[in-house]
Amino acid sequence: MPVSLEGRVAIVTGAGGGLGRSHALFLASQGARIVVNDVAQHAADTVASEIAAAGHEAIAAAASVTDEAAVEAMVARTMERWGRVDILVNNAGILRDRSFARMSIDDFRLVVDVHLIGAAICTKAVWEIMRDQAYGRVVMTTSSSGLYGNFGQANYGAAKMALVGLMQTLAIEGSRHGIRVNCLAPTAATQMTEGVLSDESLTALDPALVSPGLLALVGEEAPTRAILCAGAGHFATASVTLSQGVRIGSGADAGERLIRDWDRVADRSGEIVPGYGFTQAERELASVGLHAPVVASRD
Repeated sequence: MPVSLEGRVAIVTGAGGGLGRSHALFLASQGARIVVNDVAQHAADTVASEIAAAGHEAIAAAASVTDEAAVEAMVARTMERWGRVDILVNNAGILRDRSFARMSIDDFRLVVDVHLIGAAICTKAVWEIMRDQAYGRVVMTTSSSGLYGNFGQANYGAAKMALVGLMQTLAIEGSRHGIRVNCLAPTAATQMTEGVLSDESLTALDPALVSPGLLALVGEEAPTRAILCAGAGHFATASVTLSQGVRIGSGADAGERLIRDWDRVADRSGEIVPGYGFTQAERELASVGLHAPVVASRD
């Protein structure tokens, strides 16, 4: 059956250009009503006008994702206009690339603030709305730089991997309220990648080839806790896994025995994707014959 977002309301941050603009245009084409967020009013207005010209509904909302009051005002305006928020795509971001040795803490903090704290602020602003309506779809924008590392991007990589951790926990907490939370790891030609890739590669990495991945992450049958990697029309999923491991035990030479058995400890055959963080502790306690108690959820 075709997936439709008809009647859904979506906020896309950093949507005044690049990948965010592509996301906003795509979601609008699928029937969603769009809040085009950008730090620049003109950029947000331009994309909202594009959506309207195509026969869809959109409003422009200029706000920094790091400004709690401005984000809350944006969400309040959305509720006043449409009465609900169904989808949040946390896309806004910046780069301050430099090797860690040359990177200032100010530049490290700035990138983490926009990507991670900004996503947390925006998600917090819509979380109770989604809980109350028993429906929500949140997409965090992670990156291969966070999942696997990339030279000169310690700040960016740290923020992007932190978003995976945020997604993992929010997906668990939101599950009973009809909220599904996923990550998108895009590779796209934007202002953030100009000068890094060849012209041919930039053409192949059209942001418009990434945005269709959102349909799988925000539709009625969306998964939760998925990491979707997308670029050039190619899609894959990534996972944080746990090896079967080996019980080393205690003793003064435990560290030396761990070093000796490292290949067995790190053997990836039989690795799993844990359903929740306590899986590690359950396995560790089971190795000494103990049963881990069920951790009661607190909400």
